[in-house]
Amino acid sequence: MNKNVKLAGIYLRVSTQEQSCDLQERELMQFIEARGWTAFETYEDKATGTNGNRPELKRLLRDARARKFDVLICWKLDRLFRSLKDLVSTLQELSDLGIEFVSLKDQIDLTTASGRLLTHLLAAFAEFEADLIKSRVKAGLANAKARGRKLGRPTFIDAQEVARLRAEGLSLNQIAKEIGASKAGVHKTLSKLASTK
Repeated sequence: MNKNVKLAGIYLRVSTQEQSCDLQERELMQFIEARGWTAFETYEDKATGTNGNRPELKRLLRDARARKFDVLICWKLDRLFRSLKDLVSTLQELSDLGIEFVSLKDQIDLTTASGRLLTHLLAAFAEFEADLIKSRVKAGLANAKARGRKLGRPTFIDAQEVARLRAEGLSLNQIAKEIGASKAGVHKTLSKLASTK
């Protein structure tokens, strides 16, 4: 076989057993033939895209790590990847292995210079998204703390102490402040005590 001819690994996926990958396979084979490549192997999963435990995807990645093909081709990004983070990390691994990538319908072709530029942009967006999520979480925690909300594990509530303070005429808010618990926790404790009487 001509060593200059690229071997293509083809990934196909549909969500249910009743669906067919025929359309995906036909269009991908036409693309491969038009590029003068050779189809190495077809990997076909029938599972939802959120399922990370797809047997054929695992086999594909094993073959990629063994460097059995030169380019990985899929019909659309959502056939192969679960998230932007998954896309970026997988494309980075493929790049490190020297394997190129094509997503036919998304017109992403990492065998070209413009396609490789797009990968860097996707990586930058994924990093931005991760930073944005971290910032939102920090802002949410700071906001909760500013409103006096206790963070972390719930405080142990001594039911007898709650009952004693309530008998002394303290309100739920006052009891919560006194014992360092939430008003909801105090209310729940009192409800349990009432149901056991």
